[in-house]
Amino acid sequence: MNDLNTIISTFSSEDQQRFISYLEKKNKRSDTKNIQLFKLLLHDDLNSNELCIKLYENGSKNAYHALRKRLYQSIIDFIANASLQEEKAVDLQIIKYILASRTCLQHKQYKVAYKILDKAEILATEHHLFPLLNEIYHTKIQYAYVNPSIDINQLISNFKYNQKNHQLEDQLNIVYAKIRQTINNNIFKGEIVDFQTILNATLKEYNISFNESMSFKSLYQLIAINSFSAFVTNDYLKIEPFLISTYESILKHKDREKQLYYHIEILYLIANTLFRNKKFDDSFHYLSMMHNHMKEKRKKYYNTFKLKYSLLLSLNLNYNNKQDEAINLLTPLTTVKHDDNEALLDIHLSLVMFYFQKNDLKKAYTLFSKFYHTDNWYNERAGKEWVIKKGLIEILLHIELKNIDLVESRLLSFKRSHTNYLKGINQQRVLIYLALVEDCYKNPEKISSEAFKDKVENAFEWINKEREDIFVMSFYAWLKSKMENENLYSTTLDLIEM
Repeated sequence: MNDLNTIISTFSSEDQQRFISYLEKKNKRSDTKNIQLFKLLLHDDLNSNELCIKLYENGSKNAYHALRKRLYQSIIDFIANASLQEEKAVDLQIIKYILASRTCLQHKQYKVAYKILDKAEILATEHHLFPLLNEIYHTKIQYAYVNPSIDINQLISNFKYNQKNHQLEDQLNIVYAKIRQTINNNIFKGEIVDFQTILNATLKEYNISFNESMSFKSLYQLIAINSFSAFVTNDYLKIEPFLISTYESILKHKDREKQLYYHIEILYLIANTLFRNKKFDDSFHYLSMMHNHMKEKRKKYYNTFKLKYSLLLSLNLNYNNKQDEAINLLTPLTTVKHDDNEALLDIHLSLVMFYFQKNDLKKAYTLFSKFYHTDNWYNERAGKEWVIKKGLIEILLHIELKNIDLVESRLLSFKRSHTNYLKGINQQRVLIYLALVEDCYKNPEKISSEAFKDKVENAFEWINKEREDIFVMSFYAWLKSKMENENLYSTTLDLIEM
């Protein structure tokens, strides 16, 4: 998907109509084809050559590419203008106040100037706009000598406190960027990384404390950093209280509606954590809040989050004994175009899992067969953990389908590709699990024996069900269903509800 298609895929139906209206007002000639191209890109699955012929009878590629460039620039202008109107109204108002006050000061209208600066300070403080507060305090201090009622020491104290908050926001932004880069460069490429050590070292390097006042964006980044930690360690229970308490503090921020995008991101992270901790009712609650916020501002961010929202909702439904609803929710999304490749891959793999748990092996295999890229390709887009899950599901699927030759080759391939990595991150239990699966496959007559059950019992260092990852439990459920000769889906639900 190229840049133009990627941007258009994020447009809600309201955005599409507003952009078409924007082009209609902008077009000075009646034969301009930008609206036609935009509609074709929205609704038709045509390649560049087909689009070119549809727009120009003579198939002029130069004219077509020039049209695409003009449409791309129009979209950038449209997005920028909309952002200025919706997101920067407060910033612009404060800038106007500052400029007006400085003009008044130059004309020695000191009393009026300070009243205007007071208004600007109140507004900037409410919205945690530290750079603008810096300009306000700078101006107040510069002309403090003309205003005897000013407590200059208090003003300097406020100025230094704001500088501290501004520096904290900048530092946390750097930490956030470094942590994300670490994940992209190491974990998603299958390299071993001690996440907690890197996090602690980075926070120490920039002397960041979690107890200081932060902007809305910084609070989101802090929550995201902790969520990444849970992702790496598979310990979502540990961060849950922090996420909830931090969100409660966010609700007190007067700029929470202004920064809607970050609000939606936070609700998703909390809902996902609660799902991983098997607290489905709580996760549904935060998903409902997330969906309500997605519909705000004329659904500005609806398309951006619709895949992540639908995926997480379907997972909650599946593990809440509403599997058919989960399948019906995800099935239409397997054919949509979207720039969130990771969510699309998660949707496909989750649907495979749903069908597998339902024992609809034919549909599971048909859907799985669409994963035709190499593991390296999936590593770059979805990460090592996703590739490992995919490999395990494939082995179990071939065992159920009795594809004997494929089982052997996939087992060898999995061990060759992932053994060193799994040992390096101290996840040998995946390899132990695989050995037990192989034992089931090669000696099916022994699966229900007490000896094999004892072998499974003694194979793992068990942790309590509250801390155990829901997907780990799902894989173990297959093994348990074989030992007990029970239905896989009901065994999975029983394990989670135990």
